[in-house]
Amino acid sequence: MKMIKIPDELFCYFEKVGQAVTYHKNDIIYMQGDNATSLYLIKKGRVRVYYVSKYGDEATLEIVEKGRVFGESSFIQQSKRPTTVSAVNDVELISCSLEEMYPYLSESKELTILLFQLLSNTCNRLASLLNQSYFYNRYEKVADFLLQETANASKDRNISEDCVPYSHEEIALCVGLNRVTTTKILNHFSKLGYVKIKYKKVIIVDRQGLSGFLE
Repeated sequence: MKMIKIPDELFCYFEKVGQAVTYHKNDIIYMQGDNATSLYLIKKGRVRVYYVSKYGDEATLEIVEKGRVFGESSFIQQSKRPTTVSAVNDVELISCSLEEMYPYLSESKELTILLFQLLSNTCNRLASLLNQSYFYNRYEKVADFLLQETANASKDRNISEDCVPYSHEEIALCVGLNRVTTTKILNHFSKLGYVKIKYKKVIIVDRQGLSGFLE
């Protein structure tokens, strides 16, 4: 899935109406259930978007990097945040309200189109997660995650076309499995020669082999 980003030259529209804010690693940016009042553009760093169950279990929906927008729930008036977002590392954000952005949307057709594409991207991402949750077994979930994450290289996320820079615990959170199960699956893929496992890193050696789990 191709990720839509706001190019640097359009950051100025957010900077005109928004406020620069900084968060440090593991800081909570907003909590599930908070009032959705602001839209955020990432200028630097990465954030984790995740859902917390009533029992305290966490399910990571996405890791979001520079140029991406999050907090789309603010498009709906008087809405609540459906997820929690925290900083993966030190992040620089621009926080702004949609009302303040409206005048500038008429100035930039490109910005308007990108925001609509971002909303569509979020819907596609959620559809993909539902598909994984309902129809994939544990091997398929991990294989699909590795293939999806490396489908597009991202310098800001430190992801290449063959390497996912996540620990087993982080991958487990992203696919909704426990760490022990995730490690067993990765070790199985390694024995098959599909991946190489290194410290906080999984390198894909055979994409076709991994894809075979999804066919």
